[in-house]
Amino acid sequence: MSRIYKIISAPEWRAAEAAGVFHGAEIDLTDGYIHFSTAEQTRETAAKHFAGQSDLLLVAVDVAHLGDALKWEASRGGALFPHLYAPLSLNAVTSVAPLPLAADGAHNFDGLLA
Repeated sequence: MSRIYKIISAPEWRAAEAAGVFHGAEIDLTDGYIHFSTAEQTRETAAKHFAGQSDLLLVAVDVAHLGDALKWEASRGGALFPHLYAPLSLNAVTSVAPLPLAADGAHNFDGLLA
């Protein structure tokens, strides 16, 4: 199974769970698609966009459930990033885990990425 990842605040994700669908965080709504990262991209995404933030979750999503709404588009340094041009059905989510901060202030991904 191929997975992509969304880093999100716990309150935002809990609201999505209550609604039964995730329409995106503020940046996603502004850009018109839901930003995701591959396993290889998540650490850089966390450092660039979520530095020092606590109360975050790492949401893993099975790309097989996303269909044609998932596009791979060039972003940082020309790397292809997964962007979802549709709401995220919670059926596509394979796991939701806390993303803790390590003592050095970076996020600890140990055991979270497949």
